Amino acid sequence: MAKINLRPWREELRAEKQKQFVVMILGAAIIAGGLVFLWKTDMDNRIAYQESRNAYIETATKQLDKQIKEIEDLKRKRDELLSRMQVIQDLQGKRPVIVRVFDELVRTLPDGLFYTSLKKTGDTVDVVGMSESNSRISALMRRFEESDWFTNPNLSNVSAADNRRAGYSQFNLSVQQQTPEPEGEDK
Repeated sequence: MAKINLRPWREELRAEKQKQFVVMILGAAIIAGGLVFLWKTDMDNRIAYQESRNAYIETATKQLDKQIKEIEDLKRKRDELLSRMQVIQDLQGKRPVIVRVFDELVRTLPDGLFYTSLKKTGDTVDVVGMSESNSRISALMRRFEESDWFTNPNLSNVSAADNRRAGYSQFNLSVQQQTPEPEGEDK
């Protein structure tokens, strides 16, 4: 029989398969690297897109916050103007009231009595005056009670006047001012 050496052939086959294996490993590594590169690029693009959306939302939110603040400032200014207008309307509406109060003070004043001081605090009118007699003070209190503009007269002090006004009594009286309802209006 002839002697054939199969060893170099097997070694060449093994070397060839090893080369193929290395080429396949390198190919798989290159493909895997490419896939990783594509995946990373896609993720970077997605992150950049989301960051740009977030920046847009933050910018829009800041603009909306500014607009909300402007709206709140405008509402506050409007409320201030409305309150000022209400005060002005109230003052305009009450303008004739003080004239009527003074007119009513004169109408309720009996003969032999005069006022020396008037002071209004809220709805209370404090009256200091001089009277010839106590019956005239009583008449004044009855007239205040009958008046549509005054109620609850309260006499706090009656004393003899100083020497210059002999025969007169000084009195302190407080009365509540009220505004009567206009006639013809339903409650």
